[in-house]
Amino acid sequence: MKITRRNMMMGTGAIALGAAFHTRVHAADFTYKFANNLQPAHPLNVRLNEAVAKILEDSGGRMQINVFPASQLGNDTETLSQLRSGATEFFSLSPLILSTLVPNAAISGIGFAFPDYETVWQAMDGELGAYARAQIEAKGLVPMEKIWDNGFRQITSSSTPINTPEDLKGFKIRVPPSPLWQSMFNAFGSAPTTINFAEVYTALSTGTVDGQENPLAIASTAKLYEVQKHCAMTNHMWDGFWFLANQRAWEALPEDIREIIATNLNASALEQRADTEKLNETVREELTAAGMTFTDPDNAAFREALRSAGFYSEWKGNFGDEAWGILEKAVGTSLA
Repeated sequence: MKITRRNMMMGTGAIALGAAFHTRVHAADFTYKFANNLQPAHPLNVRLNEAVAKILEDSGGRMQINVFPASQLGNDTETLSQLRSGATEFFSLSPLILSTLVPNAAISGIGFAFPDYETVWQAMDGELGAYARAQIEAKGLVPMEKIWDNGFRQITSSSTPINTPEDLKGFKIRVPPSPLWQSMFNAFGSAPTTINFAEVYTALSTGTVDGQENPLAIASTAKLYEVQKHCAMTNHMWDGFWFLANQRAWEALPEDIREIIATNLNASALEQRADTEKLNETVREELTAAGMTFTDPDNAAFREALRSAGFYSEWKGNFGDEAWGILEKAVGTSLA
């Protein structure tokens, strides 16, 4: 499958139309909402719409899931509240933002912990992912087994290129609503500002902040290149999306429908991971053509700056020895 913005958008539209036609003929026994904060062209929404159509088919028309992308139901904080109350039945969310409810879900987002995708998936499909899911379940939410990919995060800027940790001193950067993000950029001496993703483009265009950090796929699909000139390929953090269900809504479904939903979402997660990795390999060229300039900083210098600032030792204390030990076992190195 060749991933381009055009065929992703066409595919999304075709699937949505097909699902709508099907449900006119056979009214569903259950109709649930699925919210996310990504643009329709993002690989997550492309594969999600495929999964939703397959769930409708496999359930014989009994289970209809309506997808609301691009923060249509509210920003991340608002939608997480809706998920907990049952106003929204499904929501996909970064573990770092989820940490406002489930603190140790953020363990996978420690800065410069994962060197590559192979290490990420061994960890998140293994002991580290199982640990995070148990933490989430303890808060009354139901996570699917497979986490979806957001990608390794990079830093963009409207003013100066980022080449060294010193370039981040005083840098006004947007971060999501998560203590870990705030802490990491405070350790660099930056000026992090919490802004929900739905307001990021406006904050960048008005100069409320000078920069932001996200995977390249999001910089492309959200058109952040229109308001950012420079991108530093820091790979400072890997980020994903847990697919979450409201527990009461999940348990209200027959067991066979729960199995159909989980099977299709977990299978689509593996396809979306491959899509996102491919897209991030090619999108740098597209963003360069759109006018962005790129730098490739030395990750070791940034990691050492965090270590010297006490970032790792602080978060080892915050997460506790059990979680930190599982993380270090997964990444194969001592961080603190």
